[in-house]
Amino acid sequence: MSRNAAPSRSPLQGVRVIDFSTLLPGPMCSLLLARAGAEVIKVERPGNGDEMRSYTPRFGADSVNFALLNQGKRSVALDLKNAADVQRAKELVAGADVLIEQFRPGVMDRLGLGYEAMRALNPRLVYCAITGWGQTGPLASMAAHDLNYQAEAGLLALTATPQGEPTLPSILAADIAGGAYPAMMNILLALRARDADGHGCMLDVAMADNLFSFNYWGLGNGFAEGLWPEPGRDLVTGGTPRYQVYRTKDHRFLAAAPLEQKFWENFLTVLEAPHLLNDADAPDAVREKVATIVASRTAQEWMQRFQGVDACVSLVKSLRDAAASEHFRARGLFSERISDGAGREIPALPIPVDPSLRVAAAAVAPLLGEADAREVVRKA
Repeated sequence: MSRNAAPSRSPLQGVRVIDFSTLLPGPMCSLLLARAGAEVIKVERPGNGDEMRSYTPRFGADSVNFALLNQGKRSVALDLKNAADVQRAKELVAGADVLIEQFRPGVMDRLGLGYEAMRALNPRLVYCAITGWGQTGPLASMAAHDLNYQAEAGLLALTATPQGEPTLPSILAADIAGGAYPAMMNILLALRARDADGHGCMLDVAMADNLFSFNYWGLGNGFAEGLWPEPGRDLVTGGTPRYQVYRTKDHRFLAAAPLEQKFWENFLTVLEAPHLLNDADAPDAVREKVATIVASRTAQEWMQRFQGVDACVSLVKSLRDAAASEHFRARGLFSERISDGAGREIPALPIPVDPSLRVAAAAVAPLLGEADAREVVRKA
């Protein structure tokens, strides 16, 4: 099957997901499942629904954030403090394959929708709980956001400036790479295991836990030799002139990563600085000399000089420029569209599900409570 061919049968066809989550990690996980063919029923509180609906800027009835994360799902409105609505939620779960929730530990138990109760109702259920700190441990019930998880997992400290001040990361690494992606991965593994033994399971997805794998090299160095990484001192934290961001004459920036010797040699050839080839003895001095050379020309001049040269050099682009990149456009990254229901369209969110395995993007996100829970149960 070619990369862009539509699947003859979506991989998760017939899989029903009941998603109690809000905001980002859980909804992105269920979006990925929906794009692989699963039926996703989003359970929202009556009145306001998912908090993400109220964000700005708007795109149709709700926020553009909500539209991007919830296309292709169905919404039912249930008050989980109301006994009748909790019963309807149980009826939904009884016919489901996967449950996703994102409350603090213990909340679903108090609502009567915890894992043990749902397992008794549906032994084949894969129950995925996404939290910041996990279901156990001293921090399990502490309120936090992505910045906190990155701080506690040791990532933020390695972004420090030469003055020692950590910089704010622009990506929500914990929510997405520590939450949504591992949740989807473990749900798929659990469904595969269920194919073999017929049993569901409980998945404890802790966003902070899952950040540590991103610093695998630092953990290895630290545990094996006591060489714990420091900002500005190690291979990918600024300790070498071969992995740096350099300012150009017109105050733009080049991302230079010529780590391997062949790339480093090519890099210095373009810079006309072969005398800097031996950088191991005085990396700080070589970095300063490279910075001076790069600052002597504009970004356009450098990119013209580096064109066709294997030196691992890129221009630091704005998100706007990156989205308009010829390369990403050629790969069809923004070719799918979503609608606000009133004629306005924008590109759908690019997702890490191969085109050969995903279903077509649904045009719109669901309106709050547009599906009747009782009707959804009857069609299960």
